Amino acid sequence: MTFATGIDRRFLFLQGPHGPFFSRLGRMLRAAGAEVWRVGFNRGDEVFWSDRPSFIPYRDTPEAWPARAAEILTEKRITDLVLYGDTRPIHAEAVALARTRGITVHVFEEGYLRPYWVTYERDGSNGHSRLMDLGVEDMRTALANAELDHTEAPTHWGDMRHHIFYGALYHFQVLARNRAYAGFRPHRAESVAQEFRLYLRRLGLMPLHWADRVVATWRIRTGGFPYHLCLLQLAHDASFRMHSPFRSMDAFLEVVVRGFAEGAPQHHHLVFKAHPLEDGRVPLRREIASLAERFGVAGRVHYVRGGKLAQLLDHARSAVTVNSTAAQQVLWRGLPLKVFGEAVYAKPEFVSTQTLPEFFARPGRPDSRAYRDYRHYLLETSQVAGGFYSARGRRQLLRQVVDMMLATEDPYEALRKGTAAPRQQLRLVR
Repeated sequence: MTFATGIDRRFLFLQGPHGPFFSRLGRMLRAAGAEVWRVGFNRGDEVFWSDRPSFIPYRDTPEAWPARAAEILTEKRITDLVLYGDTRPIHAEAVALARTRGITVHVFEEGYLRPYWVTYERDGSNGHSRLMDLGVEDMRTALANAELDHTEAPTHWGDMRHHIFYGALYHFQVLARNRAYAGFRPHRAESVAQEFRLYLRRLGLMPLHWADRVVATWRIRTGGFPYHLCLLQLAHDASFRMHSPFRSMDAFLEVVVRGFAEGAPQHHHLVFKAHPLEDGRVPLRREIASLAERFGVAGRVHYVRGGKLAQLLDHARSAVTVNSTAAQQVLWRGLPLKVFGEAVYAKPEFVSTQTLPEFFARPGRPDSRAYRDYRHYLLETSQVAGGFYSARGRRQLLRQVVDMMLATEDPYEALRKGTAAPRQQLRLVR
């Protein structure tokens, strides 16, 4: 197999995951012969980009960004656009411009099979992914060209604390040292100061949250009752905001509690599992308690703050979510799953089409063989071993993803044509 080089390729990076991953990726693309540029929209972007000559500060307002983006694409003769997530406004506008010019768009996201892999796709991710239009039979046909069996996940890439630390450092830079970027506005509703306080608060309360989680999980696991899981997402997460039928988290919570009250057997319980990065900006516990009281199921509804999902899934009867990637763990265990939003795994072979009361009363099981084929397809294409936040995870990710970015075909087309680069066989760490 011949590997492509970066010669005659000019990459423009926009915003990436918190931390040094994009800077390390840019450095390796330069080593491959490519020209690399980075647009920074605030001091946090600037701090995490180590090559100063290639950094382009954008200090104007968001309204002026499309015109400036067009200028940069022309001036630098950009051939490739690189970004983390495709829904924040500055990214969506740049992607639209890139498509009109035939520029290749590289999209990174948290792994569809997280936490041991990250997602690398072209043109779009989540609800904009090519996976949305691929059926299981299409995937099985493509897998006929796959020569390697997929590997199981390693036990550990790093720690969630890396993610939280880099997030706090990023927001501190924006809060305290952002004077040069007067036109910057965050893509979320909260101000930078609010985001920074939320990160600090989460760091400070981690011991208390751990104790609360341990007690809540113990009570559920030793309670002796059948239970259903509701997998919550961050209310400000792009998948929830952009690919969901709900305008707010409160609306989703109400639908779930109402459906449980109407359909679940009276001896069953409902467990709401918060996202590991939940920071309290939405009063989930209070709202869930209020809804449980309102629908007459107060003694049967529980809330667990973050933590590992496996301990709860091992004894669950079913799971409900909007479009959380944690649902992949549900399907891997062969548990019934109800999904409300657009999701790359929302295939009719796996996901229930029942109404929510019917689902809680008699949940239909997924086709586990079809899901195994789907998971194998992801591991041969868009799921790349490694992580953004720990040094070990970044090293593992960079070993594979640079060749994928330089390849002519995207991961899905490369597998279909039989031109995909060999995947690394990971050794399990016990």
